[in-house]
Amino acid sequence: MKLCRFNNNRLGAVLGDSIADVSDALRILPQYTYPLPCFDPLIANLDAVLAQVSLLLPQAQRIPLGSVRLLSPVGSPGKIIAAPINYTRHLEEVLADKGINNGVESFTQHIRKSGLFLKANSSLAGAGEGVSLIHLDRRNDHEIELAIIIGREARNVPLDKALDYIAGYSIGIDMTIRGPEERSFRKSPDSYTILGPWMVTRDEIADPGKLEMTLRVNGQVRQAANTSDLILGVRELVEFASRFYTLYPGDVIISGTPEGVGPVVPGDVMRAEISGIGSMEIRARAGAC
Repeated sequence: MKLCRFNNNRLGAVLGDSIADVSDALRILPQYTYPLPCFDPLIANLDAVLAQVSLLLPQAQRIPLGSVRLLSPVGSPGKIIAAPINYTRHLEEVLADKGINNGVESFTQHIRKSGLFLKANSSLAGAGEGVSLIHLDRRNDHEIELAIIIGREARNVPLDKALDYIAGYSIGIDMTIRGPEERSFRKSPDSYTILGPWMVTRDEIADPGKLEMTLRVNGQVRQAANTSDLILGVRELVEFASRFYTLYPGDVIISGTPEGVGPVVPGDVMRAEISGIGSMEIRARAGAC
């Protein structure tokens, strides 16, 4: 199933070119008191929500997909985990382009050596919210990535069980300000993590290691690759991350970007597509520094 959040935090089931408003399914979510949990309540109760969605679908209001404002499909992730340089050809372009690596040796290391990093949750936005670009005196680059949404608590996950801990998948855009600062700093401004257009539940993706991805800017192809080219695949990323962090429902792992990263300026329109998930359009605008 494809689940989205839209407009004023409504819950939708995506059915072709329309959305079924199934927001009443959220009524089954438990009520939490302070301190609030470190996980996303919808993802933590996904099976129960999906059961309610199935009951509501026959009578649910249908809304044209193009008429809504799509938000991030995960509303409250505990953390956003990012994988640097996880495609060999991207490593090659990083090594060759000082506009990307800024002469900083640590930015050119293989993922197994550099490890993972975290992005601020406040950087999260949906496709309909667009990207608000800041520090326009520097390059602001696009990076398309497969996003993995964790479905249950996980620690030291064995490789052969890794997919069992996934709730679903989405498209991620990891926007990046180029410069010498640490990655998490340059990649965490507001709206610099786009997640969307919806979450596709795990059962709909037979093999996350065989997905085609494309990113276009103003209609021109910039990035095109397959997740089979990942250095650390989906299973390996879940295993690797769970050795260092406890993973919670709603945590997001963005799996790394292929070659072809490039600048985006205000007025540009990005179109990102991953097979089995769908496509989303993101508009870039100038923001206040």
